[in-house]
Amino acid sequence: MAHETTALHDYPKSPVTLEAVYDPGPSRWLWLVKWLLAIPHYVVLAFLWTAFLVVTVIAFFAILITGGYPRALFGFNVGVMRWSWRVAYYSYGSLGTDRYPPFTLADVPDYPAHLEVARAEQFSRGLVLVKWWLLVLPQLLVTAAFVGGGSFAGGLVGLLTFYAGVALLFTGRYPRGMYDLNVGLHRWAVRVTAYGALLTDVYPPYRLDQGPSEP
Repeated sequence: MAHETTALHDYPKSPVTLEAVYDPGPSRWLWLVKWLLAIPHYVVLAFLWTAFLVVTVIAFFAILITGGYPRALFGFNVGVMRWSWRVAYYSYGSLGTDRYPPFTLADVPDYPAHLEVARAEQFSRGLVLVKWWLLVLPQLLVTAAFVGGGSFAGGLVGLLTFYAGVALLFTGRYPRGMYDLNVGLHRWAVRVTAYGALLTDVYPPYRLDQGPSEP
């Protein structure tokens, strides 16, 4: 019997969607000062992620008791992740755009970085007890090497971003292969974050989907 392989389209679609728009030539030098320009976002995100943790604890008990994730709480936590992705894409998570990220939890259709999580009507009451600390642990160990633990700009992602900045400085172009890998690593990490934060019951695949668009 011939060996059968599983095509990419045979995998179920992930409820977590991370996409971006490729810009081959951001500014050669702006990335050198983005650490300063992004400070207002870093300050706001520090408070937002504190609220994210509180909301996740509340959602834990809501799922455990009712089997549902309150819509308003779900929207807030997805918004925090969305905001973080836009800032990471602009700054040292990717350097993918020179367009300053907006201060909003909502999706901005014309901004070149997008993140969505499809909300399920029902969540498993049993999974909520173990997925955030036990089931997600192997994935956390993998993505820690990608993005440096809880940040969006460490690990392999940080190295790729640094090399991309050097390439921009000397050539004025963002190497496409480096860009595709960078976004793919972020996509994997965001799927794991969404699962560990109880936003989905769909276990993130051990699969690197590279490029600006979902497969």
